[in-house]
Amino acid sequence: MLRVWVTAGILSLLAVLSQAADALDAVTHSEFPPTDMELALLGRDLFFDPLLSGNLNISCATCHQPSLGTADAVSLSLGEGALALGADRHAGARNPPQARIPRNAPALFNLGAYEFTTLFHDGRTQTDPTAPFGIRMPPGRALERPLPSVLAAQALLPLQSRDEMAGNPGENAIADAVAAERIGGPDGAWALVAARVASNPIYAERFAALIGPRDLHITDIARALAEFSGYEFRSTDSPFDAYLGGDRTALSPQQKRGLALFEDKAGCSGCHSGRYQTDHEFHALALPQFGPGKDADGYSDTGRYYVTGLEEDRYRFRTPSLRNVALTAPYGHNGAYATLAGIVRHHLDPVAGLAGFDRSQVRLPAAPEGADDWRVMEDFDEVMRIAESAEITPVQLSDGEIADILAFLAALTDPAAGKGRLGAPTRVPSGLPIDR
Repeated sequence: MLRVWVTAGILSLLAVLSQAADALDAVTHSEFPPTDMELALLGRDLFFDPLLSGNLNISCATCHQPSLGTADAVSLSLGEGALALGADRHAGARNPPQARIPRNAPALFNLGAYEFTTLFHDGRTQTDPTAPFGIRMPPGRALERPLPSVLAAQALLPLQSRDEMAGNPGENAIADAVAAERIGGPDGAWALVAARVASNPIYAERFAALIGPRDLHITDIARALAEFSGYEFRSTDSPFDAYLGGDRTALSPQQKRGLALFEDKAGCSGCHSGRYQTDHEFHALALPQFGPGKDADGYSDTGRYYVTGLEEDRYRFRTPSLRNVALTAPYGHNGAYATLAGIVRHHLDPVAGLAGFDRSQVRLPAAPEGADDWRVMEDFDEVMRIAESAEITPVQLSDGEIADILAFLAALTDPAAGKGRLGAPTRVPSGLPIDR
């Protein structure tokens, strides 16, 4: 009888694995647009160049470091006005940050693939045929010219964010334009950034070779940034990719058990589906909240509701891809969990995870003066609303089964993911120091 039961269990496991593998094809370069390498190299310099920031002191790479999983290894970032990288980042003495960034810096892996048409934790940049040039942007940030992808469109937003890259009013002309809600137009923040780049003779010459003699526009900069990040952070050579390609030895026995649990008993693939492990939809996980939040009260964060205003979207956040997830700690839309095991266990029983949350695991740089990071968690009514939003039915797994799932998630790591395809430049055209 025992032999029959064990044999049946093995056959069931093999059936789940077979179905999971047969339902997916291996990721190929056809999933991505072709790369204009000259534009990508230009985008690389811009990505690492603080020239794009209001006070010339922060670049895209500061919060999206290749060596830190294309993020910054902290729960909530300190943007413009801070110094150093990752866990060492802290407020500088000159023009210090006024607030933390409300949400965790998202990883950039594979965002250039055609299927990624919604970006940011709340989806505020999304393809939409009714929006100007087919891409919906936040209010007051509508595109002025067409762009090839949402990846290019999203690159525009950090440039005009006070706490991310623009700085505070009174510090520079870009920050003043942002404070006055002048984003587009000939005297807006985007035009000021473009004019600054165009005034650099090296950038001017390189852009002229690509776009001709016309004036540089902010969308040209966005295209270059997207061309670089879409190529640099393409990540399709993990053991799981080899497995999808037909190499059944690419996953260890434990990783295969984890894949079976992921697809079946644990229910992970209900949201983390497809080749990039995301359904590109929005779900409420009852994650613990802290920091400044995005809502008007200055501390709550109702997620997708912030964009749509629909009651059913309260506390929902976009399902992230799990590619290279072992490299992208901390986890959650606000980096609530320091470890992958922690966020996996939260998924198994979100309400219990919220109720028993250990605040000490949150990775926060030293707070700007006056920050009240835990106001949400000390608001009983708000915590209850977060708990009531949870959409996941609790699942019971043993410690061994959780270990198997973690082993499978490790198989989503591309060995080259921490390096990038081109790597950081040795210097940038502005001559400003590079964060690396």
